[in-house]
Amino acid sequence: MNIAVYMGSTPGSNSEFVRKAHKLGQWMGENGHTLVYGGSKTGMMGAVADGVHETGGSVIGIVPDVAEIQARTYPYLTELVRTHTMAERKSEMIKRAEAFIALPGGIGTLDEITEILSLYSLKIVTGPVIFYNMNGYYEPMKAVLQNILQNGYGREEYFRDVLFAEGLDEIKEAIEWRS
Repeated sequence: MNIAVYMGSTPGSNSEFVRKAHKLGQWMGENGHTLVYGGSKTGMMGAVADGVHETGGSVIGIVPDVAEIQARTYPYLTELVRTHTMAERKSEMIKRAEAFIALPGGIGTLDEITEILSLYSLKIVTGPVIFYNMNGYYEPMKAVLQNILQNGYGREEYFRDVLFAEGLDEIKEAIEWRS
C-alpha cells in the first residue's frame, strides 16, 4: 500500500518522536508498503525514510521547486517527483496514496492533514486517515474535531473512521485491515 506520511522536516524537541518515526518507517519497509512523503532527508521526514530504506522498502519523495526544500532532498529515493509548487506537491501526494498518516510536525503538516480530512468528508479520499498521537501530540486536534461536531459544522461520519493512534500497533491494525 502507498502511504502518505505528513510530518516535520525538523526533529523537534522530543527525540522519542524521531525514534517512533523511524520504527514506523521500518514497519512500512518490512511489510511492503511504499512511503509517499515530502522528500526530505532531515528531521522526522528523514527518520521515516531511513526506516523504510534500511528495510528495503520503496521511498517516493515529492519535492517542490523551492530551493530550501530541494537542498534537503533524501539521497536514497526510489522515485523523485518534482513539482512546481507546494500545492502541486500536496496534490501529487494525495494522488499517489491509499492511506494517510500525520506524525508530529508544524504548520505544513497541519495544512496537509486538514486537507485530507476535508477530502475524506467529501468521500474524495477513502483510505485510512491516522494521527499518530505520540505522547498526546494530537489531543488538541482531537478537541478541535469534537468542537466542530458539537457546534454543527460537521457530521459524525466525517470523522468516524479517523484514527488517533497511541502506538504503532494501532496503525498496523488500521492499515492491515485495509490491505
